[in-house]
Amino acid sequence: MNLLDLLAQAAGGNQHVSDQHFDQVAQAAPSDLLAQGLASAFRSSQTPDIGAMVGQLFGGSSGTQQAGMLNQILATLGPVAAAALANGALGRVMGSGNSQGQITPAQASQLSPQETEAIVAEAHAAQPGIADQLAGFYAEHPALVKTLGGLAMAVALSKMKDHLAQR
Repeated sequence: MNLLDLLAQAAGGNQHVSDQHFDQVAQAAPSDLLAQGLASAFRSSQTPDIGAMVGQLFGGSSGTQQAGMLNQILATLGPVAAAALANGALGRVMGSGNSQGQITPAQASQLSPQETEAIVAEAHAAQPGIADQLAGFYAEHPALVKTLGGLAMAVALSKMKDHLAQR
């Protein structure tokens, strides 16, 4: 079965996608295609806003994954702009002695999913392209994506099918 058939079967008009179908697609799809689907889900009116979705992903992530996601925001916005997000929540955990502009897993673990939700929402408002950066990051961690639930996975797979059909 080719990837397009697998996507059609997994998305299959369902409002929700099973973890098993998502796993099959995630294993077969190139990470850039998965990232495109995730970015579409982050922007979709059918799913919660990107802040809520990434906050949920953050809550289920390891410290290393949390730091990696936050460092995507830092790389996109720059440390000064990123530090001001969510009333300075990110700047507070970075500390003034962080000249490298990188968040460590220990620093990332100091943030709650709710603070992260606010950080991501404000980052997205300032730079809508952050959705693509975060989707690329989470495409490398597809097991986390399953925590978003069937509807978000269905939107992502449907958009992946559309992108693949256009190629």
